[in-house]
Amino acid sequence: MTQPDQTTDGSSRAGQLRVLVVEDDHTVAQVISDYLQRADYSPVVVSDGVVGLELAHQMAPDLVILDVMLPGLNGIQVLQQLRTRSQVPVIMLTSLGAEDDRLRGLGAGADDYLTKPFSPRELVMRVQAVLRRTTTMPLNPANSVVRVGDLEVDRAARVVSKAGRKLTMTNKEFELLVFLLDNPGRVFRRDELLREVWSYDFGDASTVTVHVRRLRAKTEDDPARPTALVTVWGVGYRFDPPGGSGAPR
Repeated sequence: MTQPDQTTDGSSRAGQLRVLVVEDDHTVAQVISDYLQRADYSPVVVSDGVVGLELAHQMAPDLVILDVMLPGLNGIQVLQQLRTRSQVPVIMLTSLGAEDDRLRGLGAGADDYLTKPFSPRELVMRVQAVLRRTTTMPLNPANSVVRVGDLEVDRAARVVSKAGRKLTMTNKEFELLVFLLDNPGRVFRRDELLREVWSYDFGDASTVTVHVRRLRAKTEDDPARPTALVTVWGVGYRFDPPGGSGAPR
């Protein structure tokens, strides 16, 4: 299903951010679409995983809202295939109590998730928070490129390299890494990271845990024995620059 003010290729009215909604429950999809339009977003709604994946590649949306339970391809499969070609922000919708789906979604590269039933106003707030973080991260041209050991982070290009090899990262992984790089040596509780990186005053702390695990897998020489992104047991996480050298260069 496509909204009346949309063309079939997902084009939008000037100035509006495009949100692709992949949801097979017609009632839920209609409510999401209505609330997104009221918030001045341009939604395109489809009800099939295969069609959703194809449209995501064609229209290059600014954000995707993706249900886990879908015909054709399920949401996890759609996300896994989408991540091979795009780092578009993704918010997943999961069923109540489906913790495995939530963790698999985060592990596959989702930026956030909501559990059904949910408040459509909260969903819009999550959309706003994710887009705010991914489209308006302030940059200082003088220190756009940060180097820590063999890790190089280009803030302007949103590119991370390790030993000269470009790493594939989701938007939220990138933002979490940059935040920790900007605060070397300081311990953050998981609820603090949710607030600072995700802009949430409350939420599931496992979101942070999964993203830290994925960052370690990509940036640490031995993810099982991290030396930079370390756990402070009973408290949270801390970024230690190599050799205790203080702030990144």
